[in-house]
Amino acid sequence: MLATRPWFWPLSWAGGYLGTVLAARSWLPPAGAVPASLAALVVLGPLVWGAVLTVNDLHDLPSDRRNPRKATAPLVTGTLSRADLARWHRRFSTAAMVLAATVGPAFAIGTGVVLLLGWMYSAPPLRLKARPGADVAINAVVVGVFGPAAGWCLYRPVTEYPPVMVVLGVLLGAALYLPTTVIDVDADRVAGDATSAVRWQPRFCYRLGVGLWTAAIALWLVCCRLDLLVDGQATPTQFAMAPALLVAYAVLAKRPSIARMAAVSAVFAVPALDFLHTCVGP
Repeated sequence: MLATRPWFWPLSWAGGYLGTVLAARSWLPPAGAVPASLAALVVLGPLVWGAVLTVNDLHDLPSDRRNPRKATAPLVTGTLSRADLARWHRRFSTAAMVLAATVGPAFAIGTGVVLLLGWMYSAPPLRLKARPGADVAINAVVVGVFGPAAGWCLYRPVTEYPPVMVVLGVLLGAALYLPTTVIDVDADRVAGDATSAVRWQPRFCYRLGVGLWTAAIALWLVCCRLDLLVDGQATPTQFAMAPALLVAYAVLAKRPSIARMAAVSAVFAVPALDFLHTCVGP
């Protein structure tokens, strides 16, 4: 269970739920869709995260040993061996694909792509985690695009997923992930991993993150004003929260930590829930 990091599961669930409500215009799935929704919940939570994080732990030992935040990683503590992690990676990947196939072809294909991207992120020879820019892009796409699209495809064709949501997802995902490379910059530098923060330096990463976050909010407000996603999307809450979102990110990302970035996400949840309320309607 420790290898799957349960505290990360809500990250996928939140994106998936947003896509679900946007597609179905309902807070809860119809009775006939409950089995598929529960299967998707398990895939997006423990199975995908288990597969991605076991391969990550398998190849991150040099930096994890130098990183206080990773002191409890199974390979660092000796709880699991390299062979154990490889075995669990295969088990999680297989289970994710089998269960995803019961949800639907689009969901299964998306799950397969996410598992492949997770391997590309951590494992040599590609190891995109150690390639500045690629480390941010791959996480932004997985969390900001594939997560919401996974929820959307439970109810509507994935080809109908709004393009503006793709752009928003990438901007938001990149802005939220970029500071996490700063958190681990010292351990990654010593281990020889050229992450974005190692190559570009924390100050530039902070400025870039603020720029991405500002662009996402600006695009979001345009969507609200023009009703590009949902009629009546432009509520007072959306515009009132924009300054708070900018201030929260500018302050909390200055000296980032997982708790601080979680707080930024919590602030963002306020306009997000208001948006979902407009999707569902009275």
